[in-house]
Amino acid sequence: MALVMNNENEGLQHRRGFIGHDLIGLAVIIAIAAIGYFAFPDNLALLTRMITIALLVLSLDLVTGYCGVATLGHAALFGSGAYAAGILSAHYGINDPLLMMLAGIVGGAIAGLLCGAIILRAHGLPQLVLSIALINLFHEFANKASSWTGGSDGLSGIAPDPVFGLFEFDLYGHTAFFFGMALLLIVFVLLRFLVRSPFGMLCRAIKQDPLRIRAMGASPKAALIRMYAISGAVAGVGGALNAISTQVVGLDSLSFTQSAEALVMLVLGGTGSLFGALSGTVIFMLFEDYVSAANPFHWLTMVGALLIAVVLFAPKGLYGTAAAFVGRRREQRS
Repeated sequence: MALVMNNENEGLQHRRGFIGHDLIGLAVIIAIAAIGYFAFPDNLALLTRMITIALLVLSLDLVTGYCGVATLGHAALFGSGAYAAGILSAHYGINDPLLMMLAGIVGGAIAGLLCGAIILRAHGLPQLVLSIALINLFHEFANKASSWTGGSDGLSGIAPDPVFGLFEFDLYGHTAFFFGMALLLIVFVLLRFLVRSPFGMLCRAIKQDPLRIRAMGASPKAALIRMYAISGAVAGVGGALNAISTQVVGLDSLSFTQSAEALVMLVLGGTGSLFGALSGTVIFMLFEDYVSAANPFHWLTMVGALLIAVVLFAPKGLYGTAAAFVGRRREQRS
């Protein structure tokens, strides 16, 4: 009886520790957003762009960091959400931001199911080849379907209504920024529950030893396809937010470059960690914006040097390495 009570107390303390960690993390996210809002009042478009890309990187972390699926075509999910929301507005006149967001979620989830069903038929390097092929196919399809997507000219005519009929999307980007932050916080909280759920633990176990999971009677492929659909929905939120905030969708949302940069941001922050995905996005985009303005001719060299330094000296990513260091210090003190 005493043993059971001790186990329950340890479990309760463990859950409280997780909740406290999450609350601190959310407070840090809100604090960074507030600092950015007051530090860059004339460049809120950059901050909103960070939020959209952060959602893409979070979605990539679900399949790469937590499931171990190699992909360089994740922008296909992001672009599908962007085009779904844009087409709803430009062609059907449905301009409610929440309905456009719902269209982006559905579009991203469908793209995730399709991409997952194809990519998961292979492993390792063949997965990368399939993902590259898929992003090129999505890009070419959007380019050819110019009557719907605008082709190389981009999809314009997107005119979102005020949020809840009260908050109009202004030229300075205030509404887009706060709308994006609200979406990011909601998605982040939901993903924290997801990765700690039995399904999230199953996906982590599949990454570690898929043969053992199959021997236990579970289907690794079915679980990974479900995670791919969830990842697509998250990427679709980012794509829809991008369409709503910029009021145009271009082919760059379906580009290989977008996918590669998202993977770089994830590695920079640390895979298998939602906080790592967010920190990698913020660090990379701020660094890129600063060095490109300071040195327009050699900024790519500086970005490359940063990435080489991180890979060599912080292989777990900046956040992952810092978290591991703090964990070791706590163990030493205890």
